[in-house]
Amino acid sequence: MGDKHNKSVSIMTWNIYFGATLTPLVGTTPAELPQRVTEVFRQVQATNFPVRARAIAAQIARKIPDIIGLQEAAIWQLVSPQTSEVAAEYDLVNILVKELRKIGLHYQVLTTVSTTDATLPSSSGFNVRFVDRDAILVRKNSGLKFSNVQTDVFDAFLPAPVGGSIVNLKFGWISVDVTVHGKKFRLVNTHLQPITPLLPITLQIQLAQANELLSGPGATQLPLIFIGDFNSNADGSGQTYNLLIAAGFTDAWVAAGIGNGFTGFQDPDLLNINSQLSVRVDLILYRGNFKIKKIDVVGEAQADRTPTALWPSDHAGVVATIALH
Repeated sequence: MGDKHNKSVSIMTWNIYFGATLTPLVGTTPAELPQRVTEVFRQVQATNFPVRARAIAAQIARKIPDIIGLQEAAIWQLVSPQTSEVAAEYDLVNILVKELRKIGLHYQVLTTVSTTDATLPSSSGFNVRFVDRDAILVRKNSGLKFSNVQTDVFDAFLPAPVGGSIVNLKFGWISVDVTVHGKKFRLVNTHLQPITPLLPITLQIQLAQANELLSGPGATQLPLIFIGDFNSNADGSGQTYNLLIAAGFTDAWVAAGIGNGFTGFQDPDLLNINSQLSVRVDLILYRGNFKIKKIDVVGEAQADRTPTALWPSDHAGVVATIALH
């Protein structure tokens, strides 16, 4: 929380999982696509974000961060192909903000960036629209000031063959300048391309996206914090992680974390009995005169699961209290 003496701010990053793996859609024929789309949407319903949002909100209530960066904060819609009328909608950001309000926490959406946007036919007769997004939520009455909000989608992206046509799998970033008791820094929330070992181009795309971050919102004299799901292992094997460290960033977990800090990944159905978190890909990286007072992983414990045994997300979240000097 903001404190006049130490000019500190608490920041959370969490990939809240849009609820399904999209892999079954890739490489489909037009004839196969509707059934696969139905299967994906059924998994979205089974992983039940409205229930998971309560578990995520409970973790936010433990920490009460001033700023929350979300990844996979998607919108799912069932759309009539005849009238384009929306028959049902899951807006993950709205659902989470309402859950927070129910427990007395007031966060507002600073901004979102929409990345992948695809509308595909299902076997039910409805079209399913999927809009992937990142978002930044800010706690009301935090005492922080926000300016120079920018969003963009990376130029580097993966074209995926889906149902006989191409869906562009896009990722992006949000940047905001934050003033805390007269001191200003820049915060960038992002989600980078996942790496598929069978597709070497995915690594090239991820590295290109990281370079876009450095030459775009990262090209500033302000103290700088990057948060998000970088999809790059922080054990030294991730080339993108190594690139960012070489660009002058310090890993907040390395600076102050206790334990392994693993954040990925639970099973796509979120029902694995034992936690499978075994890599650290969700990161808080900083450059400039900051001190990490504490940093913790959230949503990783058995006690954090929903009453129906779903993990809150396939990722754990990370939250840090950071002092500016």
